Amino acid sequence: MLIYNVTSKVQADIAEAWLQWIVREHGPAIVATGCFTGFRVLRLLEQDDAEGPTFTIQYSADGTAGYERYLREFAPRFRQEGFDKWGNRFIAFRSVMEVIHAGV
Repeated sequence: MLIYNVTSKVQADIAEAWLQWIVREHGPAIVATGCFTGFRVLRLLEQDDAEGPTFTIQYSADGTAGYERYLREFAPRFRQEGFDKWGNRFIAFRSVMEVIHAGV
């Protein structure tokens, strides 16, 4: 299993609206591509939130094929949608992780 992780630092004045957009619109739309089996949203703790909170959105994929298809066919459009909606009021970086063991 792969985890496609998007970490985003969000300006405080849009944080609640941004989070609702991720949970209700953006995340479900990405999963609806069929490239991922689900997603979860987490907030980083023990961070300096003076400029706003930091969240991670983790999309689960059964393997590399779905993730690679997402990059080829969908990622540019979804990234542009985020920029069009929120501009430079958030920053994001992405990482990909392989699940080696999921404990009980």
